[in-house]
Amino acid sequence: MSEPAAKDRNLSLELVRVTEAAALAAAGHMGSGDEKVADLAAISSAHKLFASLNIDGTICVGEGREGECDQFFIGEKIGNGNGPEVDVAIVALEGSSIVARGGPNAISTVAMAEGGGFLKVPEIYMDKIAVGPGVPDGVIDLEREPGENLKALAECRGVPVSDLVVCMLDRPRHSALLEKVRDAGARVRLILGGDVSGVIGSALPEGGIDMYIGIGGAPQGVLGAAGLRGFGGRMQARLIARRDEDRAVAKNMGIEDFDRIYSETDMASGNVTFAATGVTYGAMLKGVDKTVAGATSQSVVVRSVTGTYRYIETHHDFTRRKPVG
Repeated sequence: MSEPAAKDRNLSLELVRVTEAAALAAAGHMGSGDEKVADLAAISSAHKLFASLNIDGTICVGEGREGECDQFFIGEKIGNGNGPEVDVAIVALEGSSIVARGGPNAISTVAMAEGGGFLKVPEIYMDKIAVGPGVPDGVIDLEREPGENLKALAECRGVPVSDLVVCMLDRPRHSALLEKVRDAGARVRLILGGDVSGVIGSALPEGGIDMYIGIGGAPQGVLGAAGLRGFGGRMQARLIARRDEDRAVAKNMGIEDFDRIYSETDMASGNVTFAATGVTYGAMLKGVDKTVAGATSQSVVVRSVTGTYRYIETHHDFTRRKPVG
């Protein structure tokens, strides 16, 4: 094994340690009704572990702008500085409200790329469409009607539209979109939150999703694109400005064109590593299972260079080592 490949693999496992720490911390607040405390616990635990990583990292997608948050703000330097220069995208807890309710599909997720690899986006909305591997360029188009995209995907897969499952967030803003998907004849999976898991679910055979569509967070869109780079999926996305403040924040980050459609490689380019750990039970990952003396977690990690993805089941023994945070 070459030295760069070995380092990449080692860093992949280190990223899993970060998402595991965040997931364990958040899971301790499942069903508490307090989404803020779960979110802060995940952020704090992930931040502590990042400090020990052998990287010279910069947060490109995080919890917000400097001054808006104390940890994982855009531009923050992380890692111990003794390693490669990398960009980092992180959502320490995707689905804080899900954890507060004890619902499904909450995850902790992080991605790492070579310097300049991630599209820097503010905390605004993004319209998305994503499909799994084996779909040629041009089959999906964000500007087409849902029925047209579903027909094209069905023809590509050699199945009727009625065999396809479309995932989207269960939000009032999607009422018209949902009606169009149903009119096209596809089946639907509505989720309470966690659109990174929805995007990635479209790329996994066991995910049970053929297409993800709808409006969600822009940071989550970049993380979804990072994961799809490894799994070989396709994605298109466009930023949405709901008010003047959104345009102003985006302009400060160098984004002025809200008509541009970004592909998965536009949002996450180069050598990308993606990792996620389940917090609560879900279609993609099992949630944290607390035991008398520890916990069990399930994670997935993938590198775009190889396309190899691994599921990692970790048994944490808290009698020997307490969880971070």
